[in-house]
Amino acid sequence: MTNLGTASVAALRQYVRAAESIGADTSALFTKAGLDPAILGSDDGRINGDQFQHFILLLCELTSNPILGLETGDFVQPGSYSVLGYITMSCVTLGEAVARIAPFEKLVGDMGTTALAMDKDSIKLIWNCNYNDPVVRPQVIDNVFASWINYARWLADDETASPTHVRLMRQSPGSELEQAYLNRWNCPVQFGADVDSISLKKELLETRLRQPDPMLRKTLEAHALTQLASLDTDTDLTSQVKQSIQQQLMHGITRQDMVADDLGITSRTLQRKLSQEGVSYQKLLDEVRQKMAEDYLLNSDLSIPDIALRLGYSETTSFHRKFKAVAGKTPGEFRAPTT
Repeated sequence: MTNLGTASVAALRQYVRAAESIGADTSALFTKAGLDPAILGSDDGRINGDQFQHFILLLCELTSNPILGLETGDFVQPGSYSVLGYITMSCVTLGEAVARIAPFEKLVGDMGTTALAMDKDSIKLIWNCNYNDPVVRPQVIDNVFASWINYARWLADDETASPTHVRLMRQSPGSELEQAYLNRWNCPVQFGADVDSISLKKELLETRLRQPDPMLRKTLEAHALTQLASLDTDTDLTSQVKQSIQQQLMHGITRQDMVADDLGITSRTLQRKLSQEGVSYQKLLDEVRQKMAEDYLLNSDLSIPDIALRLGYSETTSFHRKFKAVAGKTPGEFRAPTT
């Protein structure tokens, strides 16, 4: 079985927005996919790739829409690409933004990988989808390409900017629905191709973007590299445990037995497997708590006692002591703006 890795909550949110726009019962989709809706409140959260694929499959089955992926591309936002979105926003030109896709796309998720091919007058972006469900795969590819095109137009502040050609391995959804692709992309679209790709004129890549900030881009890229390193060092098991811990902490729960149940194993088996990988449940809990604490302090108005309670601390003093031991500052000092 192919390992589908993880996907960012940011990527999930785009599908949720699309589903809500048509009045779909997203709570039912979450339940059937084994996901906690509370995960949507986490900016840096990640979900299991199999669960994400299942969520998209359920949405496909619910809507019976053969061009669901194309239409969900209408709901792309800068945040849909996690940190990568903000990196591209700060680039000077569209070409500079495109060059950031391949190095940082894992932050968005493990849905696929991008390769670039150059020739004299154009550049081709080839996307290799990792998702293997025959219903989901073409919709994910449509979503990725539609999102790229819409987002590039927004970045360049040019609604008329278009590829020169799009090639899709999927079969045509029918001549009537093919028009939806042409209307959105304003370029020839080949179905049944041998590769999934978008071709762009090189001169389009010279388009200046609406809010370049090279210094901010460097800062964001440094942050992105740290996040990538964290993803690369996590094993499948530790990633799953951290995701489960994060979902439980959103309800103020820190129980190892519930995490084990979530993974379908006993608490003792979980403890043994983590020990074999040189980590402990407490260590992973501390890491997730610290990351969530920093996020709450910087990006919410929650009081420090409320944050401590949300993170499962019985006393605020315990939260203070633990946070300072890791960050070198108290929660209040960490939150206070520098002057």
